[in-house]
Amino acid sequence: MSGYERTWTVRFSDTDPFGIAHYPRIIDAVHETSDMFMEEIGFPFWALTQEHGYGLPLVHMDFDFEHPMNAGDDVVIEVTPSVGTKSVRLDYEATCDGVVTFSGYEQRVCATHGGEGAIEVPDDFRAALDAYAADSSE
Repeated sequence: MSGYERTWTVRFSDTDPFGIAHYPRIIDAVHETSDMFMEEIGFPFWALTQEHGYGLPLVHMDFDFEHPMNAGDDVVIEVTPSVGTKSVRLDYEATCDGVVTFSGYEQRVCATHGGEGAIEVPDDFRAALDAYAADSSE
């Protein structure tokens, strides 16, 4: 398997006065996609802190908006993780009718709850992420 996909339908409320998807709403769709992905792999963000005692705070993000999206467009957003020793990078590519609309990444650090610093990505969490990594085999 490679990457997790979901379809985001751009709503009228997601657009600016010109009918083009507004960048804050695109970033909301990115975060919603990562939430859905984390649920899919069995490690929802809220469970990381509540049940496992660590989290994945966002430390950097960078996105390029390459093609406008309009109300009514169905945009396929794919997220592909890559796991470091103490961090997780989530790469995104979004397409509409085969055209890349935006791409970018979030860099997250695996850290204990309470600000005690970064920790190594736990093995069970790493395995769940690796199942969707770009270089994983099907």
